[in-house]
Amino acid sequence: MVMRFQEYACGQTRLAEGPLKARFEINKQYVMSLTNQNLLRNFYLEAGLWSYSGNGGTTSATSTCSDGPENWHWGWESPTCELRGHMMGHWLSAAARIYAQTGDNLVKSKADYIVSELGRCQLEIGNGWLAAFPETYMDRVVNGKWVWAPHYTVHKLLMGLYEMYVLAGNERAIAIMVGMADWFHRWTSEFNREQMDELLDIETGGMLETWADLYGITKDTKHLVLMERYDRRRFFDALLAGRDVLTNKHANTQISEILGAARAWEVTGVSRYREIVEAFWKCAVTERGYVATGAGDDAELWMPRGKMNRMGVGQEHCVNYNMMRLAHTLLRWTGDPAYADYWERRFVNGVLAHQHEESGMIAYFLGIGACSTKNWGSPTQHFWCCHGTLVQANAAYTEQIFMQDEQGIAVMQWLPASLRTNIGDSSIGLTIRQDGQHGLHPLNAWNVEGMKAITEVHVPPTPEHRPDRFIYEISISASKETAFRLSIRIPWWVRGEATIAVNGVTLNGERCPAAFAEIKRTWMNGDLIRVEFPKSLTAEALPGEPGTVAFMDGPIVLAGLVDEERRLHGNPNQPETMLVPDRERNHSWWNTGFYRTKGQDRGFRFIPLYEVKDQKYTVYFPVE
Repeated sequence: MVMRFQEYACGQTRLAEGPLKARFEINKQYVMSLTNQNLLRNFYLEAGLWSYSGNGGTTSATSTCSDGPENWHWGWESPTCELRGHMMGHWLSAAARIYAQTGDNLVKSKADYIVSELGRCQLEIGNGWLAAFPETYMDRVVNGKWVWAPHYTVHKLLMGLYEMYVLAGNERAIAIMVGMADWFHRWTSEFNREQMDELLDIETGGMLETWADLYGITKDTKHLVLMERYDRRRFFDALLAGRDVLTNKHANTQISEILGAARAWEVTGVSRYREIVEAFWKCAVTERGYVATGAGDDAELWMPRGKMNRMGVGQEHCVNYNMMRLAHTLLRWTGDPAYADYWERRFVNGVLAHQHEESGMIAYFLGIGACSTKNWGSPTQHFWCCHGTLVQANAAYTEQIFMQDEQGIAVMQWLPASLRTNIGDSSIGLTIRQDGQHGLHPLNAWNVEGMKAITEVHVPPTPEHRPDRFIYEISISASKETAFRLSIRIPWWVRGEATIAVNGVTLNGERCPAAFAEIKRTWMNGDLIRVEFPKSLTAEALPGEPGTVAFMDGPIVLAGLVDEERRLHGNPNQPETMLVPDRERNHSWWNTGFYRTKGQDRGFRFIPLYEVKDQKYTVYFPVE
């Protein structure tokens, strides 16, 4: 299939040292802290390789005499939970991504061992089946008896195995997938189309994507048949007919099914699949709209088009993560920067805001209404679905920073990182550095650059007040002079004139937000591009309730630290009449997004939504 942009291989882009790298490392530490025995326990149990008698264990896998329940995984990974085993797939995916980016052989060794043990479990069961629950769960679904989403759980496992093969080169992983595909091919051959349609209405999640991924590798007709069987026609045909089959429906499973359609188009070229994806985006985003964080869901359900004022428990992390994946796919297909803008909005106010900055744990939901709180999960006692997408999302920061096309390199996301690639016979490097002294640097904390800025007197002084812009420098290394086009995304939130200078010379031309600035030239080693994006404080109305607004500082959603509903007085078109900068600087760094109210009955402070930990907060405020 013809793509407008291509991804770079995982590992070609590396995060720079800084706050985002620190979050990546917290996630990596958590991934590595989960023990092999706990990750595999329920698979061992199903394969007959482990049991527990109450005060000791019997097993042919390991010795468990000191491995009591107080040390096990609980919550959704409890041996008594029907969804048990889902975390394994998320874990494998995260481990594969971490290894591909860092080359850490400890991560690979641990993940390879776990894949080998999963293979052992599959051999013990003996018929291709592999899961942390029995095959009878699948029969219960077919017979109309309730069981909690076995297809969903199987998909997570197969997804993780696929990424272990693609990103970490584990051949055993793909062999396990093929064995499972054989099982599903036999099982589904017993059903007619109507029975399959009934089955697909019970949260099959990303099974279509799994079979498309596998078919893309094997080109085995059995895997193509599985794709056709897992084509959810009732849902897809309704989308193609222009019907709204999203409002108050389960967003989690629908997005996964659409990601399956996207992958099916990529491996088959069947235009219907692409049309399904485009119809879904139109219904879910373009026509529906979204709140300031980018979310169109609440409590895992799609909110009505343009009517999002119910503000319940808030957006869900799995929806956030998978909509980012879909936006990334559509960006690759079309090259439309609107999809990169959407990704950025959901990254800053979703991925970062759902993760506890210090513990690395997840908030399942992210509220935006009055007196919201973030309820954090624990390392081993919850294991919600969002716990799984948390470890994936925070192992995947780099996938959209740089992309490539036939004419050169594109800077899609403004996250400090470096790229190594080749153009022709020239070795090319790009490094994005964020100026956190003369510009803003979200999430910043103590750093050497800041210490130099406040101690050295022979360097240009920092601004007297918090800057009103983001400043980046892109440095280029090249083994020889090389001609290529550098495409720079100008974000949607830019206010005023974005400026781009190459080697100190400002380039002419209008720089419109939500567009690309293209620089075609012969690049030399040491070339330096400086980019300045001015921003402003803005207020975004709540869809369906125009008198209620959220405040944004550039791309950053702000949270008011109040424990009761408040009404503000002022002009939403001039938010600076209600909010003024607060606590602008902390020692050697600027506090991005810190404000306080002015001219109100009772004052309170605002901080970025991603900075909120245990405080009560409100995002949307009625204004009069």
